[in-house]
Amino acid sequence: MDVHDGAPLILLVDATTGVERRLVEDWVRQEGLHPVAVLPVEGAALAPSLGQHGDEAVVAAVRVAWLPRERGGQRRVRWADVAALRNPRHPLPVEQARIVKREPDRVAVVVAEPATVGDLQKRFTGSRPSLRAGVAAFGDFVARQASLALDRAERALVGHRYKVPRQVAEAIEESPEFRREVAELAAKLGRPEADVAAKARADLDGLVASMSPVAVDLLTSALRPLHARAWDVQADSAGLEKLRELNRRYPLVILPSHRSYADPLLLADVLAENDFPRNHVLGGDNLRFWPVGPLAKRSGVIFIRRSFGDDEIYKLAVREYFAFLLAKRFNLEWYMEGGRSRTGKLRPPRYGLLANVAEAVEGGRVEDVHLVPVSITYDQLREVSAMAAEQAGVPKKGEGLAWLARYAKAQLHPIGTAYVRFAEPISLRAALGTPQDEAAHRLALQKVAFEVAVGINRVTPVVATALVTLALLGVRDRALTLGQVQRVLEPVRSYVKARGCAVDPDRPDPLDTEAGLSLVLAALADSKVVTVYRGGEEPVYAIERGQHLIAAFYRNSAIHHFIDRAIAELMLLSAPGGRWDEAMQLRDLLKFEFFFPDRDSYRAQLSAELRGLDPAWENAEGERVLAGAEFLIAHRVLRSFLDAQLVVAERLAARPPGEPVVEKAFLDECSGVGQQMLLQGRLHGPESLSRELFGSALKLAGNRDLLRQADSPDEQEVVARQRQAFAAQLGDVVRRVIRIDEIDAASRREAVGVEP
Repeated sequence: MDVHDGAPLILLVDATTGVERRLVEDWVRQEGLHPVAVLPVEGAALAPSLGQHGDEAVVAAVRVAWLPRERGGQRRVRWADVAALRNPRHPLPVEQARIVKREPDRVAVVVAEPATVGDLQKRFTGSRPSLRAGVAAFGDFVARQASLALDRAERALVGHRYKVPRQVAEAIEESPEFRREVAELAAKLGRPEADVAAKARADLDGLVASMSPVAVDLLTSALRPLHARAWDVQADSAGLEKLRELNRRYPLVILPSHRSYADPLLLADVLAENDFPRNHVLGGDNLRFWPVGPLAKRSGVIFIRRSFGDDEIYKLAVREYFAFLLAKRFNLEWYMEGGRSRTGKLRPPRYGLLANVAEAVEGGRVEDVHLVPVSITYDQLREVSAMAAEQAGVPKKGEGLAWLARYAKAQLHPIGTAYVRFAEPISLRAALGTPQDEAAHRLALQKVAFEVAVGINRVTPVVATALVTLALLGVRDRALTLGQVQRVLEPVRSYVKARGCAVDPDRPDPLDTEAGLSLVLAALADSKVVTVYRGGEEPVYAIERGQHLIAAFYRNSAIHHFIDRAIAELMLLSAPGGRWDEAMQLRDLLKFEFFFPDRDSYRAQLSAELRGLDPAWENAEGERVLAGAEFLIAHRVLRSFLDAQLVVAERLAARPPGEPVVEKAFLDECSGVGQQMLLQGRLHGPESLSRELFGSALKLAGNRDLLRQADSPDEQEVVARQRQAFAAQLGDVVRRVIRIDEIDAASRREAVGVEP
């Protein structure tokens, strides 16, 4: 250890037992140090000595680090240690001597980065100008700085994944920013400042995740079986290295897609294996049940209300907590969709929490924050069947210990691969710019949230189960042979590879061979998604009765990669002079289901698709172009969404304009009538009978002001006419999708078994 130019050394020792003190004494002798003072890391004890040796005196801190026994190349606390009432990171005094003698590899003296008294004084007065003369306060400040510096030094030994915040609520409560916010809010609410401060402190206590390395190890080992056996995880190593470099300077906000309860567990393991600091993960109160909740809170999970309502004090606590974590370069993680996707594709993002991060950046509490869109995609998920049942109207079952046991049991057998991909990080400061007013600020946040969703979609790979279900859902009431499935998929796979969204172009694709395709179909058959009939000349495959929503979930994970192509096909069935108008109408019709770029980018993307179909597409005869295409996709990717919209539009058109539209009752009505329409052959398949799709269609109708309750006869006539026009528009689009299906069947009858 270097002491600057022979300056006096004040040594702060974080040692609580005789063994630790002797280890530190031995280390001091070995280093040849001669400190002028050896003091405990306690503010009251060290405060009087800090000013006795001048500003040039060097302050250094040392600590003894105790490590768990190495097992399988890792040093982690295990449940067996807890059962034996041991904490390997803090062994009892009677154990320490034995460890030093028999397992010396488990002991290390760590030294914090030294600083002069003068530098510490400058830091203290810079952060606490109102307490410049407080000797006791300066001692407390130095003690906290020493503890933090020792934590940093210890992380170099144990790994950055054990980076934990200390004394968070205390530090926030003492900060001038918090006191100013409390005073301003008290004045605004007309309440005593002390009452507001006490309520804010209570809210902070409920929010703050008291992260403990022991709890991190225990929770990880307890929950790893929920995903480790089910999936082989393939993570984007190049993306991780880019994030590591970025994280050296800026805090990250990790924003993954959300399809499974396993998402945060799987991602935490990926980050830990690459020695990233553990994220502070925002979780809902539904997962706060015993014993997971208490352990999760000590492992970095922040249990936060789903809605803050008008609770301004709680909002203040959240803002201050976020600002503290980001200023200390702790990373956050949450799911912008607000819940797991029930359809397989991304839900519209919510940006309320993002506003708190934006405030920390704009208020100068942190230089910048980088948002990291993350795609987590699975070959298969056990929980999809429950989510599909919810889409059919079955109430969601609450989480609890019995639920966790059932979930764990279901995860014991392998069901394929999970893919973790990191999109290009987004600088929040650059994305926000300098909005001039509140409306511009909200719009900027919405655009950032949209950009995150687009980033997730861009890096989401097209997995084999998505393509196979795409093929099987595209044929109605018909089974396909293995060869037919291959012939349907061959041009689609070429399209996927050309767009660069294949799982891994450098690895063999299971769909390259009949044997690989057979394995994918067999896996789907094992999960009861696909049915196989083997009583004929060769096996034939179809979607299992009642499993269409599950199959659609897998298909929809990749559906966004085909939307431009599908819209291009529909454009070609409209009159040449009105094709761009049609494109914009389709964009508006599907804006609550998919993420579209700005109009100029949208035109550019569609132009590229159309040129691929026919360089002279603008004036070409549409049916001829489609009949000559290598493949058609609109009926495979858009029919279920448009069918659901058609059900909603027709039910609105049939409803008297003077009656209110009550969402739950209306969705129930759509489910019932939709089933009738399916039985009558007006809908393509059961995958359109989804409450989430009906709900999105209802939002679209609300956006067009079609849900208003009209009172006067004239207004009722206007509303009725508008609803009928909406239903007519959807009827027309669905008819064109059906025509594309017919053209595809005629052109590919050797693949789907349709006679000319």
